[in-house]
Amino acid sequence: MNRHLSRIIVMQTLFELDFRQDGTIDDILNRNLAEYKNKADEEFVKSSVEGVTKNRKELDEKIRLSAPEWPLDQIASVDKCTLELAIYELNNYHDIPPKVVINEAVELAKQFGGESSSKFVNGVLGTIFQEINPNNDNK
Repeated sequence: MNRHLSRIIVMQTLFELDFRQDGTIDDILNRNLAEYKNKADEEFVKSSVEGVTKNRKELDEKIRLSAPEWPLDQIASVDKCTLELAIYELNNYHDIPPKVVINEAVELAKQFGGESSSKFVNGVLGTIFQEINPNNDNK
């Protein structure tokens, strides 16, 4: 199963959820998963989407504290969704090395965000990683 593709599905689901008022998260998630049947890690996608949506306030607060010069409503939705997923992963998927999580988020930002998205995402996640792991054990 392709974990990079799985992260794309999570980010796109979160992004679409931000803009759609007429669909449930399950509808959006199931449609996105069906498009990539048997290519994505469905368990990872579902648990990540559920985890991010349940913890969005806390995740957004971490973003706000780590990027105080950028009010949340001024952060591009793609960048915010990418950050939410990465922060959730850093906090909950301890089997994934932090460097992998951060690199994947930077790649998503390059692929889907604006010109400076990858630098912004990298900077915010670097700050958050230092707070989570002050000993800098970035396996």
